[in-house]
Amino acid sequence: MVRAAVLPAIGSPLEITDIDLPDPGPGRIRVRLAAAGVCHSDLSLSNGTMRVPVPAVLGHEGAGTVVAVGEGVTGIAPGASVVLNWAPSCGGCHACSLGEVWLCANALTGAAEVYARTAGGADLHPGLNVAAFAEETVVSASCALPLPAGIPLTDAALLGCAVLTGYGAVHHSARVQPGETVAVYGVGGVGLAALQAARIAGASKVVAVDVSPEKEELARAAGATDYLVASDTTAREIRALTGKQGVDVAVECVGRATAIRTAWDSTRRGGRTTVVGIGGKDQQVTFNALEIFHWGRTLSGCVYGNSDPARDLPVLAEHVRAGRLDLGALVTERIALDGIPAAFENMLAGKGGRALVVF
Repeated sequence: MVRAAVLPAIGSPLEITDIDLPDPGPGRIRVRLAAAGVCHSDLSLSNGTMRVPVPAVLGHEGAGTVVAVGEGVTGIAPGASVVLNWAPSCGGCHACSLGEVWLCANALTGAAEVYARTAGGADLHPGLNVAAFAEETVVSASCALPLPAGIPLTDAALLGCAVLTGYGAVHHSARVQPGETVAVYGVGGVGLAALQAARIAGASKVVAVDVSPEKEELARAAGATDYLVASDTTAREIRALTGKQGVDVAVECVGRATAIRTAWDSTRRGGRTTVVGIGGKDQQVTFNALEIFHWGRTLSGCVYGNSDPARDLPVLAEHVRAGRLDLGALVTERIALDGIPAAFENMLAGKGGRALVVF
């Protein structure tokens, strides 16, 4: 029996309770969590914006220590430190054959499986495959990536989603080049990672935009050269900061129609907008045909930062070791399991960066 945060039904409060976690079966491993980040995607799963079989244990951004392995597992042994990968690629679908492993058609098949049971015997599903909101979890061995040397295990949890997504949005999707100008919309965990990534890429100006004036210090510490509180005039203000042109790249980390539209409006003619935020079906964004032609801008979706975790994790680790990437700077609150509901409320209110559950 281990403690976990269980989502009993869509829209219901999380319940911090004991669950019955089995020994790992063939091809699976058991991991003792060191830490798990509280991501906006977990909130989206809990409120029904994204689908998840319930009851479920949420949490998809985590790192920990392998305590047991099942039959047939090779290349990983008890005692190994690992980062959990919530979207392991199958290697055989069409997207994987194109090298677009972040779009793998089979990445989330494990989320529909039963991986544990409640104390009362009800089946439990692993939210986004890894069920990191628990003291321990059992996952497919494909969901575990070796932790590179020199990275603190607790901070490494952030590599599993926020950093791969924010860094990837800048480097893989938007492909920011040295000297370009960048605007990042939303200064949460992913937005803070995107700000650091823009600085690492050599952007000449990095404008952070958020609804909260209290996040300016966080944004500037991450690499923002300018900070704007979101308003109806944000796009105009950004053009004023960039010689009336607009930024080369806008990275939207909010998932709201108004933010996506403003990000698009704040880019220069021929600029690029990358949408990272996950919005609901009710968030409709409209453009007219003439402006699409006239502005020549590119609008792109971005899944998991268009990242290949196996390829990108060593690169991120080198940035951390060299002092270019500060994982701890993303964290504004370290909490226990029972602090997750309050962290959800803070996200809804637009407060803070990343909350990190520390076990």
